[in-house]
Amino acid sequence: MAHYLNKEQLTEKYIATHPKSYEMHKKAVDAFAANGATHYARILEPFRPYVTHALGSRKWDVDGHEYIDFVMGHGALILGHSHPVVVEAVQSQMAKGVHFGENHELEVRWAELIRRMMPVAERIEFCACGQEANMLAFRLARLSTGRKKILRFVENFHGWADEVTSNTAGVIRPEVTIIPMNDMEAVEAALCTKEYALIHVEGGGAHMAGQIPWNRDFVKALPAVAEKYGSLLCIDEVVTGFRESRGGWQELIGVKPHLSTLGKCVGGGLPVGVVIGRADLFEGLETGGPGGGLMSHSGTWNANPLTAAAGVAACEMYTDGAPQEKAAELGAYLRESGNNILKQKGVSGLLYGRTVIHAYFGEIDFEPDNEYSPPTNSVEKIIGDKHTVKLKTLLGLHLLQRGVATMGGRLFIMSAVHSEEDIDRTVAAFAESLDDMIAEGVIKP
Repeated sequence: MAHYLNKEQLTEKYIATHPKSYEMHKKAVDAFAANGATHYARILEPFRPYVTHALGSRKWDVDGHEYIDFVMGHGALILGHSHPVVVEAVQSQMAKGVHFGENHELEVRWAELIRRMMPVAERIEFCACGQEANMLAFRLARLSTGRKKILRFVENFHGWADEVTSNTAGVIRPEVTIIPMNDMEAVEAALCTKEYALIHVEGGGAHMAGQIPWNRDFVKALPAVAEKYGSLLCIDEVVTGFRESRGGWQELIGVKPHLSTLGKCVGGGLPVGVVIGRADLFEGLETGGPGGGLMSHSGTWNANPLTAAAGVAACEMYTDGAPQEKAAELGAYLRESGNNILKQKGVSGLLYGRTVIHAYFGEIDFEPDNEYSPPTNSVEKIIGDKHTVKLKTLLGLHLLQRGVATMGGRLFIMSAVHSEEDIDRTVAAFAESLDDMIAEGVIKP
């Protein structure tokens, strides 16, 4: 494998070896904002490859390059790309009908499977995406409590709409209060006003299952604190649901929220959002019940048969917990192997996480005490400055050129179909990339 000792050489070589992707990128820039990307996470200088097909742990681009994939559909594909059971279910359903505009058997079966794995799921509502599920959870909490305000936490991501986003530009959210993570005094100071309908928490921690992890004891204390002040707790498991364990992150840490939201893995690779929770909290949707039909839950694509077919096929494979255990096992192998490379090269950094492995470069303040822990409690250090962000972006490009696709060098998303060979090749590419970045002076050992 050739080495490209600086960013300019790497960029030139990447463009030269990805001519068809380059042509596609130029067309995309003319059609889409955000440098031609249709999702901000797909922005990379000079461009990400344009993919034609994927299978298992691999995907291929228009120029014929093969990649070990650690993007995994933004975390939706714990079973890997094009799992044969899911493919067969979707193909079979396509021939039967994509959308009946009616109730159907698959949605009931899907709900039964979710309920079997997640005890909080006394009631279930399907939506089109995870963000929509979070918005529905807000509405249900407000209807149930008669309150308007929502309590959220710094850097926690729940979508891009005003009340759920972690951004501030152009955002209007007068009924949302955002406080620091892991600060029980701040929680009680807000809740004691008895104005808050809901505490909303990102499963695992802020940024894709915990780049900034939660103190588990803090989260485990939230249901009782919420009930003390007449508020509700919702854990957003759009990323972590059916990924961190068969019952999600809440099962892993031993907490039972009043509501929870799901997405990504629950749909087996097709778009979906789900709200689950205590039965009485859904009474506002009951047209003839105690809630009096205060809210109608519409949505053309709610539990559509095609998505339901994929969801049922996937959820049936989640019930024994085997895919989650395998992904966690492979995640540990990548984490430990990658950290050995960082130590060997004298680079101050760390890979951490369970099935979503985050990359940290910077000062190490202490030795992490578990798989989720970064080596510092400083949110500013974890997020990093502009140099660190650019460093990770450059790492992402180095890895792409070596046949490894990541989320911009920031994280590696595991699946149950990655192999030890995939990890060994990835770690070798990681080592070569670090060598080039050290030689260029981007990383200092």
